[in-house]
Amino acid sequence: MFEAIIHGFILAFGLILPLGVQNVFVFNQGATQARFLGALPVIITAAICDTLLISLAVLGVSVVVLDYDWLRMLLLFAGIIFLIYMGFVTWNSKPAMNEGESRISFSPKKQVIFAMSVSLLNPHAILDTIGVIGTSSLAYLGFEKLAFAITCILVSWLWFLGLGIVGRMSGRLDQSGRFLLILNKISAIVMWGTAVYIGFTL
Repeated sequence: MFEAIIHGFILAFGLILPLGVQNVFVFNQGATQARFLGALPVIITAAICDTLLISLAVLGVSVVVLDYDWLRMLLLFAGIIFLIYMGFVTWNSKPAMNEGESRISFSPKKQVIFAMSVSLLNPHAILDTIGVIGTSSLAYLGFEKLAFAITCILVSWLWFLGLGIVGRMSGRLDQSGRFLLILNKISAIVMWGTAVYIGFTL
């Protein structure tokens, strides 16, 4: 069981570490919210979505669903539309440039919707979860498979929580708002770049 836990930790951490749309969005909201509690909707939503994807992958349900080419194409197309739209919104977001000016940040409802879209409509996240975590889980049975899945899920929750905290710290240090302005531009470019890449895969 210990081997399954170590395997799950290394695998999940390796998959979630690279800069991607989901990570950028969580960090961005952590930085732009007036209080850390304001970023909890995006953190919790992203973690729940990852929990769902990991659970489906380990159970083998997601592999069956994505066997249908029309459904896979629909997910890819929806992902492109959402990424283009989110990139546009993020690019035009203007954080406060003065101390007395209030920062523009997403409402809890908007955070949840956007976090779900970058998590569940992100083909990279889906294919990584199914192709890597789902396939790796086949090496385990019973409690070992459960331990593997729980470890992957815990890594996801702790990562998004940490990302929100680091984002909040960056936001507090950046009183001028210039860093957040640059971060918004980078976030938008990452989203558009991902959308273009997905478009080529179609």
